[in-house]
Amino acid sequence: MHDTRYEAPRSIEEAVIMLSSGSVDDVRVLAGGTDLLVQMTSGGRSPSLIINLKHIPELTRIRFDDSGALYLGAAANAFTIGQNERIRQQFPGLHEAVGLIGSDQIQGRASVGGNLCNASPAADTIPSLLTSKAVCHIAGPGGATRTLPVSEFILGPGRNALQAGELLVELELPAPAAHSADAYQRLIPRSEMDIAVVGVSVRVTVDNTGTCTDASVALGAVAPTPILVPEAAAALVGTRLEPADLERAAAAASAACRPLDDKRGTAEYRRRVAGVLTKRVAAEAAERARGR
Repeated sequence: MHDTRYEAPRSIEEAVIMLSSGSVDDVRVLAGGTDLLVQMTSGGRSPSLIINLKHIPELTRIRFDDSGALYLGAAANAFTIGQNERIRQQFPGLHEAVGLIGSDQIQGRASVGGNLCNASPAADTIPSLLTSKAVCHIAGPGGATRTLPVSEFILGPGRNALQAGELLVELELPAPAAHSADAYQRLIPRSEMDIAVVGVSVRVTVDNTGTCTDASVALGAVAPTPILVPEAAAALVGTRLEPADLERAAAAASAACRPLDDKRGTAEYRRRVAGVLTKRVAAEAAERARGR
């Protein structure tokens, strides 16, 4: 019989010491448990130690600094994020993505930090973190700290850049520029509580004439990791985001896909959907940006 010990540290330092006591597979953190418990039930994980992060204040808080940057504690739950009006106004695409995580019950436990660390190619929040240029704040043994862009955090399916003894503390999302907005949409086979066949996040910035001055496009579920598509972003910059401009961005998004055929959809289907969603999401982001 396999015994699993449970601990609930009250500080980052205490959690890091516990994390350093075993291997990455042997010691697992619980930022919500909505992935970990399923993995344990299915036999995919058998940790000897589970560390609950929900009792560490820094990991559950949500705050904005004076510049307007958002800091999300790694274990802040999706329900609390969804109830935050400032997040909805400033990061509407992320707000949409968070709202798609599971059921109402799961929302009370699931976290953006956990969604990121689980490193699923189809994770809903990662594309929005990518287009918002989010940065990971990481704590390690001996009081060490480091930062890492979300774009460098995911190494492969189920694999992230955390090293032995390291803990994701919070995510920093820089304040969006004036006349900037994002949006997120996904395609799922069912009406709710399903995994994305394709997910798309787009952020655009426009000037007073409605011309796009900056853009970012990210896709989920079409490659081993969620990906930024600079070619799609470049197709939008310098344009007025007219239908022909969105078509060019869509073509670039489809071309960037590296999907697999599986029971949820063929590779060709995913490429087509990525293009369609890129057009829709870019149009939505543009409308929001112009309204600011």
